[in-house]
Amino acid sequence: MRSMQVNGTSADPILRPVEVAQPVAGEGEVLIRVYAAGVTPTELLWYPTSHTSTGEPRIDAIPGHEFSGVIAALGTNVHGLRVGQEVFGMNDWFAEGATAEFCIAPPESITAKPSSLTHEAAATVPIGALTAWQGLFERARLQPGERVLVHGGAGAVGLFVVQLAHLHGAYVIATASQRTVEFLKQLGAHEVLDYLGAPFEDGLEKVDVVFDGVGGETLERSWGALKPGGRLVTIAAQSEGVEEQRIKDAFFIVEPNGRQLAMIADWIEQKTLRTFVGAVVPLERANDAYRGEVRSDGRHGKIVVSVLGTN
Repeated sequence: MRSMQVNGTSADPILRPVEVAQPVAGEGEVLIRVYAAGVTPTELLWYPTSHTSTGEPRIDAIPGHEFSGVIAALGTNVHGLRVGQEVFGMNDWFAEGATAEFCIAPPESITAKPSSLTHEAAATVPIGALTAWQGLFERARLQPGERVLVHGGAGAVGLFVVQLAHLHGAYVIATASQRTVEFLKQLGAHEVLDYLGAPFEDGLEKVDVVFDGVGGETLERSWGALKPGGRLVTIAAQSEGVEEQRIKDAFFIVEPNGRQLAMIADWIEQKTLRTFVGAVVPLERANDAYRGEVRSDGRHGKIVVSVLGTN
C-alpha cells in the first residue's frame, strides 16, 4: 500500500512516500480503508513517533492518528461492526497511523461516521473533539455556570473547547487573533481577547478553569488567572516532560475513546457541534502539510490529507 513515513533527523523530520505491506487485522482489530487523515504537525516531534511503547528507538513511523474511512476487514472476536461500514476515529500514538491507504484500529476507538460529514470533514474531529472533551470534563471537571478561559480558541482543539464548554453551560472567554473574534462568538464564546493586545489577565475576572493550548509564557501567566481551587489543563507540546510538578499534573495527551466520539458524532448530526476543514491535500503532499507549507487561505480548521480524493 502507499504510505508516508517519518524520515530525517528527530530535530528536522520529513515525510517520504513508501510502499509498505498492507496491514492485517488481528484478533480484536479492525482494518480501515483510509479515505482521509487529520494532520497534527507537532506529532512528528513527539516521543511516540521516535520510540516504541517500551522505550526502544522507532524508525519509519507512519503518522496521522485520526482518520475517516471504511471498514475493510474484521479480525476475530470483533462484534457490532461490519465490512463496508463508514467509520471515523483514532488509534494509539504508538501504532502506525493513517497517512496511508490502510490502518489498524481497535473497535473501541472508532464509531460510525456522521452521515452529514464528508470523510475529509470527519477526519478533523477525533483528536480535537476528544481532547476538548477529556480536558474539560475528565480533567477539569467543568461545571455549568463556571468561567473557563481558553487559550488558542480558534485552533484545531480550541474551537471544540469553546463549543463544548458553551454547550455545557459555562461562561467562555477565549484568547485568539483579532480576525477570529466573530468566528469564536458564533461558536459560543462570550468574550474574545486579542492575544496581541493588552495582556489577557489585565482586568480579567478570575476563572474556574483554564484550558491552555499555547504553553510557554501564556501558560505561566495563567496560574494567576485562576480562582482559589481553580483547575488548569494544558496540551502544549513543550509542557511534556517538564519538571515543574504543577505543569506535569496539568499536562495530558488525548486517548482514543469510541464511546465519547459516538456522543460527539450525535451532536454533529444534530448540528449543535460544528467542525471545519482548513485545507485538503493529496497523500503525496502530506510532508508539506506537516511542515506548515499548506495555506488555508483564511479558513478555520485542521488541514486534512485526502488519501482517495475528495469524498
